[in-house]
Amino acid sequence: MRITSFPLGPLETNCHVLDHQGRALAVDPGGDPTEVLDFLRAEKLSLEHILVTHLHFDHIYGCAQLAKATGAPILAPKADAYLMDTELGRGGVYGFPTVEPFLSEPAPLGQASFIGLECRCLATPGHTPGSITYYFPQVGAAFVGDLIFYRSVGRTDFPGGSSEELKRSVLEQIFTLPGETMLYSGHGMETGVADEKTHNPFFLQDMF
Repeated sequence: MRITSFPLGPLETNCHVLDHQGRALAVDPGGDPTEVLDFLRAEKLSLEHILVTHLHFDHIYGCAQLAKATGAPILAPKADAYLMDTELGRGGVYGFPTVEPFLSEPAPLGQASFIGLECRCLATPGHTPGSITYYFPQVGAAFVGDLIFYRSVGRTDFPGGSSEELKRSVLEQIFTLPGETMLYSGHGMETGVADEKTHNPFFLQDMF
């Protein structure tokens, strides 16, 4: 099992690729996926799913192209579907390009299986109403989108955001995962549950 990350697109959104025994999935292709496709070909990997943590434009710029090239279905949060009727979802805001349209299926919540690995799809609203964390216990990794970052948290000032919900999501869903679980965020470096519980300034008062 291996996780390889590619910062893509105008906001350098991390596209995380998890592979296992020749099978792979991609999380949040936020830009031109050529680099990801080259990696898949070089490693002889079959991409089986494209998982979206939330439907902000910078996390989905590469969805259409990656799906066309691989045939992999796109799974996206149902509660975020409305964002595709706004500039936050379809792009065009702040001078950024628009998102190429794509078809997606609702991402499951609860227990699921991808590329032969158990996955717990956790509802973690706050950054967006539908934000999902994809937790793979066998891998010891959770793909958290823009919920939490190294020593920081995601924005909640966009429409649909809620600082109270984000805090609750982190405390009840993320910080209850095993401490050694690695957190793969949408931007920046990966971090860990135990490390963030100890050092993230947004939650220190809740830990002691």
